[in-house]
Amino acid sequence: MAAYRADDDYDYLFKLVLIGDSGVGKSNLLSRFTKNEFNLESKSTIGVEFATRSIRVDDKVVKAQIWDTAGQERYRAITSAYYRGAVGALLVYDVTRHITFENVERWLKELRDHTDSNIVIMLVGNKADLRHLRAVSTEEAKAFAEREKTYSMETSALESLNVENAFTEVLTQIYHVVSRKALEVGDDPAALPKGQTINVGKDDVSALKKIGCCSA
Repeated sequence: MAAYRADDDYDYLFKLVLIGDSGVGKSNLLSRFTKNEFNLESKSTIGVEFATRSIRVDDKVVKAQIWDTAGQERYRAITSAYYRGAVGALLVYDVTRHITFENVERWLKELRDHTDSNIVIMLVGNKADLRHLRAVSTEEAKAFAEREKTYSMETSALESLNVENAFTEVLTQIYHVVSRKALEVGDDPAALPKGQTINVGKDDVSALKKIGCCSA
């Protein structure tokens, strides 16, 4: 197996955001994808956290910078900085709590109000391992996703079901969007200059850290 390139050696940096109500499992999806860890005792996220992981798409290395925020209303002040520069989103609900699915519409509107129209959105029904407690059918979620032109998938951070697939699909679709854009402007997508990288500034991170640590 070829040695993997250094962590800071990548062709693209894509910012993804995790959104959805508190308690739907956003933080565990993030830790399962980036560290292959699951914590049954995970507490509510305070403010903002992010983690990174690189994957291969075609022959390119795509680095995902994935942001996770508290789903509680009192952290809404971070909204615009949180969404800035995001090119993909996982909109998460809990398949055992129908209210979290009902709130998806509001999250989707907020997301679309703050991001580019090309953003790739994956509707994620988490906690699919709790089959006996299911309150949202796969069909209901699929119908919503089709209507809103988003992708959809059911996951279990606990069982590691589809977590990899959900993130990888979003990153692959973003890569295709960026490649298409490059073709439209006459560039060769296989030789995209570093300038085409969708970067997230350090300023955004530090601004958010400040807001995140001090919100009451």
